[in-house]
Amino acid sequence: MYVAVKGGEAAIGNAHRLLADRRRGDRSVPALTLEQIAGQLALAVDRAMAEGSLYDPDLAAMAIRQSRGDLIEAIFLIRAYRTTLPRFGASRPVDTGAMRIERRISATYKDMPGGQLLGPTFDYTHRLIDPAMATDEPVASGKRRARSDDPCPRVTDILGRDGLIEPDGELPVDEPGDLTREPMEFPAGRDLRLQALSRGDEGFLLSLAYSTQRGYARSHPFVGEIRIGLVDVEVEMPEVGFAVTIGRVRLTECQMVNQFQGSSKEPPQFTRGYGLVFGQSERKAMAMSLVDRALRADEFGEERTAPAQDEEFVIAHSDNIQATGFVEHLKLPHYVDFQAELDLVRRMRREQASAGDSQEARSINCDAAE
Repeated sequence: MYVAVKGGEAAIGNAHRLLADRRRGDRSVPALTLEQIAGQLALAVDRAMAEGSLYDPDLAAMAIRQSRGDLIEAIFLIRAYRTTLPRFGASRPVDTGAMRIERRISATYKDMPGGQLLGPTFDYTHRLIDPAMATDEPVASGKRRARSDDPCPRVTDILGRDGLIEPDGELPVDEPGDLTREPMEFPAGRDLRLQALSRGDEGFLLSLAYSTQRGYARSHPFVGEIRIGLVDVEVEMPEVGFAVTIGRVRLTECQMVNQFQGSSKEPPQFTRGYGLVFGQSERKAMAMSLVDRALRADEFGEERTAPAQDEEFVIAHSDNIQATGFVEHLKLPHYVDFQAELDLVRRMRREQASAGDSQEARSINCDAAE
């Protein structure tokens, strides 16, 4: 047994050295810097921060470099690091209405107050490989537009003034729950559901959101608004008696507007699906808002008929780190378990063969008797 352990340790050490060599790649090519990853692979960095539940672009860039671009592995590294950080308090709710907007669009109002701001997006590009990407292409000419510091009213506020959409709700008095510190229980409050969705796997949520569009839930959505930009993070300081800004974070917010036919208690009106994630992650925010609305079926007396409406199914399977752990643990040694299964299959085959021989013998005896 000692020899096997020593042999395993040597093999693992060699695997680590080989991984480090492959991570570095061709030595004739300059190594990637964290500044290059954070600046030029910004959307990958944003996803790692969002699903890692930690806003730190430099740390996310380091994790992406260490993981050789495997984003789920990078997210795992970020979450592991996050567990070592002390908790010193909770911020006030961020005011996305005062966001320094970089991108803002609506599919419901063409001429909304504050205007549409396309910002950096792939939406209007041709999906063709650009040969310029093979070289250090020149920076696009033109002056960079400054962010908009003017407050822009939300589209849902316009509908709210006429009572055409459900109320936004009051801010909670108590500090919201934290699923990273307390075990998840079902049914869960919307605050915990939104936390889970915000750090859930983008691909899984995208598939669920797509399923709601294909009829696997009652959904007729419109993108009320997507906005991306910087918001202040404020913390109450009892020593000074007011809130202090401790930094800014880039967020993507999506408010999805959904049709609701009304009930005995509520008039016909629009309802909301909400998404909020770190960085520029509008696909994730949109998927999150669609799934959030689907999970609110009970609130509106709607029958739950689809996977996206099943809270436990969605939340329990949306975490890519947990999913990775369950799937990839199959790579670990299962020699004893497999030998037991192998012996069982062999014994069952012998018993089946013996039963078949006995049946054949009985048939022969019957024929002889006749």
